[in-house]
Amino acid sequence: MHALSPYPSNSSFNYLFHTRPSTNRFTPNRFLIKCAYGFESAGFASTRADWQTSCAILSSKVVSQDQPSSDNNGATADHVAAVNGHNAAVSDLNLVHIGNSGGTDNNKPLPPKPLTISDLSPAPMHGSQLRVAYQGVPGAYSEAAAGKAYPNCEAIPCDQFEVAFQAVQLWIADRAVLPVENSLGGSIHRNYDLLLRHQLHIVGEVQLPVHHCLLALPGVRKEFLSRVISHPQALAQCEHTLTKLGLNVAREAVDDTAGAAEFVAANNLRDTAAIASARAAELYGLQILADGIQDDPSNVTRFVMLAREPIIPRTDRPFKTSIVFAHDKGTSVLFKVLSAFAFRNISLTKIESRPHRSRPIRVVDDENVGTAKHFEYMFYVDFEASMAEVRAQNALAEVQEFTSFLRVGYGIMPNGGCWLD
Repeated sequence: MHALSPYPSNSSFNYLFHTRPSTNRFTPNRFLIKCAYGFESAGFASTRADWQTSCAILSSKVVSQDQPSSDNNGATADHVAAVNGHNAAVSDLNLVHIGNSGGTDNNKPLPPKPLTISDLSPAPMHGSQLRVAYQGVPGAYSEAAAGKAYPNCEAIPCDQFEVAFQAVQLWIADRAVLPVENSLGGSIHRNYDLLLRHQLHIVGEVQLPVHHCLLALPGVRKEFLSRVISHPQALAQCEHTLTKLGLNVAREAVDDTAGAAEFVAANNLRDTAAIASARAAELYGLQILADGIQDDPSNVTRFVMLAREPIIPRTDRPFKTSIVFAHDKGTSVLFKVLSAFAFRNISLTKIESRPHRSRPIRVVDDENVGTAKHFEYMFYVDFEASMAEVRAQNALAEVQEFTSFLRVGYGIMPNGGCWLD
């Protein structure tokens, strides 16, 4: 995880937020946004001063670069401009540059370039292109989900889920689209924990069918493969099909599916195949050895769309609301909470329990069984009702009587539609 060092002088902060002279926009190099901070608190950038400081830290590392020009000998000359009164060099940025994949056609157009940190700016006005963060590299299923949720958006790849949350909080991105549940693999618990830690709001959801392909370099045959790499869930979802194909190969897990395809292409691995999407094969110059290799054809992943501001609940259309709660007395309160919804005929669409990170163990003294230790849990619940409805307000008022912690409306989204903004 890379860190961006703040510029030592505080004068750059005043310069940034008092006057902002117009600058020319240069075509950015293709960078992958890396995690820049390690904050663990839920109140990340909770004040305007914190937000301005974070923006100034990022802006002090900005670099603008002209299109490179090459001479006849292949030498490349780069012109680096001064930004915010300071000279910067590409080597000063702690960003990972994604170059052309090895063995691919140099004349083949690159995937759409994501925004870089130098494009840090307020959210676009009405009609402008939305910037949507997702986890992975171009060709990932999350990129396809971002395009389905926000057509014609500019997708921003992030190397971690945490970075996608930070990108929205720091105004580098306007939205984030992240997976929370798969029909075969279950919940993505990491994102449930991050939803509680960060002050972002769910404003919609989208479901994406997962269609896995077996990819390899052009000319490679299946019988010459010695290993298959992909995301752990993708490997598990294709286990039986790989056996039916007669592939007696080692199976290795990597961070994401499209990253596996990129790794095979970049390192010219002729004994290795990747499980990824057909778009990843197109982007990285790979051939499809087998199409639709998932064991279950009804493999679907549910993604949530995150924003800095919540949407206003209404009563003129169905809504889904998300809450999270805990209680000091353990799981005995769960029945009372469920009764509060059942009594008012409010349907629950999701209930998920996660160990309480602050108090994972609860010690109970019982005269019959002695001292016992139990897990403490946080409960995530989605229910089909709008916070503008009286029945939902009364249900949550009753739930609050039973719980020691209740966060209401971290997700309020229209039900039955792809998204609402």
